Amino acid sequence: MSLFKEGRYVAPGNIVEFMHGNQPQLAFVMEEQAGKLKLYTITKREAKMPAARVLPWVGPQYSASASRQEMLDYMLAHQEKRGELQAGLDTMEIWELAQGELEKAPLKWFAGLLWEEPDADQISALGRAMIAAKTHFKFQPPEFTIYTKEKVELRLQQQAEEKAHEEIMSVGQELFKKIWNARESGSRIRPDQIPDMSDEIKEGLKSFLMDRISGLNEEKSNKMWSALRKGLPDHPHLPLLLAQGWGIVPPHHNYLLNEAEYVPDDSWAEEHSAEIERLVKAVETNAGDPCPLPMRSIDSATTKDIDDAFNLRKRDDGGYTLTIALARPCMDWKFESGLDQAVMNRGTSIYLPEGTSHMLPEALGIGALSLFSGKNRPALITTFEIDAHGILQSVDPHTGWVKITDNSTYLAVEQMLEEGSDDEMALAHELSEKLLQERIKHGAIVIRRPEPELALEGWPQQTKVIMSAKESTPRADQIISEFMILANSGLGKYAEENNFPLLYRTQDIALPSDLSGIITEPHEIFLRVRQMIPPQMETTPKKHATLAVNGYSPITSPLRRYADFINMAQLCHYLIEGEAKWDADELKDLADNLQLRLQSVIKVQRFRPRYWKLLYLAQHKKSWHHAVVVDDSGPLTTLAMPEIQINVRVPRPMLGDKLYPGQGFQIRFNKIDPLTNELRVMEAMEE
Repeated sequence: MSLFKEGRYVAPGNIVEFMHGNQPQLAFVMEEQAGKLKLYTITKREAKMPAARVLPWVGPQYSASASRQEMLDYMLAHQEKRGELQAGLDTMEIWELAQGELEKAPLKWFAGLLWEEPDADQISALGRAMIAAKTHFKFQPPEFTIYTKEKVELRLQQQAEEKAHEEIMSVGQELFKKIWNARESGSRIRPDQIPDMSDEIKEGLKSFLMDRISGLNEEKSNKMWSALRKGLPDHPHLPLLLAQGWGIVPPHHNYLLNEAEYVPDDSWAEEHSAEIERLVKAVETNAGDPCPLPMRSIDSATTKDIDDAFNLRKRDDGGYTLTIALARPCMDWKFESGLDQAVMNRGTSIYLPEGTSHMLPEALGIGALSLFSGKNRPALITTFEIDAHGILQSVDPHTGWVKITDNSTYLAVEQMLEEGSDDEMALAHELSEKLLQERIKHGAIVIRRPEPELALEGWPQQTKVIMSAKESTPRADQIISEFMILANSGLGKYAEENNFPLLYRTQDIALPSDLSGIITEPHEIFLRVRQMIPPQMETTPKKHATLAVNGYSPITSPLRRYADFINMAQLCHYLIEGEAKWDADELKDLADNLQLRLQSVIKVQRFRPRYWKLLYLAQHKKSWHHAVVVDDSGPLTTLAMPEIQINVRVPRPMLGDKLYPGQGFQIRFNKIDPLTNELRVMEAMEE
C-alpha cells in the first residue's frame, strides 16, 4: 500500500524529508500503513510519524527491502548532493523572478523557473533554500507564499533588529557585569576590559542606558532590561550607576533632568535661531521712548535674567506712588510656534549649584529682554498708589519701554540701608514694612530662615561641596518680596475689576489667626507648614491664605516662569487690544497642560539641592551637626537642621525620655546616600 502525497506516492523505499529542529532531515520509508510511516532517519534512528509531517517533495524510490546500511548510504549520498545544490542557489534571484507573478505557488512551480525537468535532489535543495529564506518566502505546506517588496523590506529590517538585539544581549550582559564588578572594587572599568563590539552595538547600549535613566520606553524595554541586568543587584538607580561606571555620564550626573527631558544648557534653542533672531531685532527696531522715571532693580550679584525694577516717591499726603516695571517678553511673541512650545515645555528656569538653566533662550532671557541698566527694553509699567498706612488705592498699568538706571544687588542695598546713604531705598524699606504689617494683620505667615549657599569645587569629576551661610540681607529681601507680592495681587485685582481672566495661585484655606506673623524658629515653622496646602493654579481669583492677599496672579517673573509669561501676555493684550487674548476655558487648558509639565520639572529644583546637601554631609560624615526637635508626635521624632535646611527622622529612644519642641541636639550619621535619599542618624547628644 502507498500514500498519495502532493502529487507523489509515499511508499516504502522512498527518500523523504521532515522538519526537525527547524531544519529538513532525511529519512527512508520502511513501512506505511493508514497514513502512518515507519522511518529510518539519517541519524540512524527509527521513528514513527504521521505522513502529514513529510515535506511535499518525495523521492527518489529505492527497494523497500534495502538493508539499513544501504538506506544510510543512499541518504548520505543525497544529503551531500542536496547540500551542494543548495549552496549554489540564489533565493533572492528566485524571489525576484517570482515576485509580482503570483501570491503563492507549489515548489515545483519555482523549480520550473530554474530547470526544465528538475529531479528529486534539485527540488529538495530548492525547498530547503526557500524554507531558510524566511524574509522572502513563507512555507505553508504544500505551497510557498511570496512576500511583497514592502513585506520583504520590513522583514529584513526586523531580522537586522533581531540580530542586533541578540548581539546586544550577549555583549551587554558581559559588559554590565564587568562595569559593576569594577565599581564594587572601587574603580571604573578599563578600556581593555570592555568586550569587543561594533560601534552600532556600543551606541545602542549607551542609548538604552540613557533611556532607562530618563524613564523613556520603560514598559517596552523591561524584558530586555531584565535580561541585561541578570545577576546584578536590584538598585533603583542601576542604569545610572552603570552609565557612570562606563563613563557615559559624569559622577553626580543629574538624572532628574533626564526624567524631566529638560536640556540644561542653551543647545535646545539652536533649532529656533531664526525666530530668536527675529525677536531680538524686534526689540532693536520697535524701541520707543523710555519711561522718564529713573528705575532701579535689586537682584543677586549673579542674576542675569532681570525682570523687575521700580521707582518710588512719597506724596505730600504721606502716601506712596510706586511704579514697577516688568520685563515684557511677550512683545511680538508667536504663541503655538515651535519656540513657544519649546519654552512652555521648559516651564521654568532652574537654579542649581552646578549652574542655571534658563527657561527662555539665553539670547532673549539674559540678553535682549533682560532689564539691563542703560538698555531700552519693552516693559509693562504699572503705577500703584498706596496710602500712608500701606493700603493699595489704585492700579494703573500700561505697556511701554524702560531704560533702567541702576542694576543693584541685595548686598549693596543692605549696605545703603545700614549707612543711610540712599533716600529712595530707605523709603522703599519704610513702605515694605507697612505692606508687610498690613498683610500680617490679615493673617500672613512670613517664614524667615537661614539659606545655605552651596558651591561646588572640582565639578564634575572630583566634586567637593562647599556650604556656607548666605550673607544676610533681610531689609533688601523684604523690599523686593513685598513689592512683588503687591504687584502680583494688585494686577490680579486689576484683571478682576476689568472682567478678564488671569492665572491665579490660590490657597483657599482657613489658617488659625494665632499662626500669623514673622516666624524664625524651626519648630514654629514646622508647625505652620504642616497646616498649609500647596497653592493651586486657577482662573478664578481666590485668597492665598499664607500671603494673606486675594487674587494673587504671578506675573513678576515672565523671563523665568511660563505661568508669569502667560499672564503678562494676557494683560498686555488687554491693554493694547481692549480684550483678553484667551477666555477662561482657554486659559484653564493652558494651565492644565503647564501644570502637568511642571510636575516633573519642579522635581529637579526641589530634589537636586537636597542631593548636594546629603553629599556635603557624606563628605563630613564624622562631624557633629546641630539639629532641633520640631515634632515628637510618633515613634520617629523629626529634627530640623537649620544651617542645612533639611529634616531628619530619628527613633525616639535615641533622644531620651523628655523631649520638647525647640530642644537642641548634636547628631552624627552612619549611612548617607544622596542618590537614594537615605540619611540615617547614628548618634545624638543633647546640647
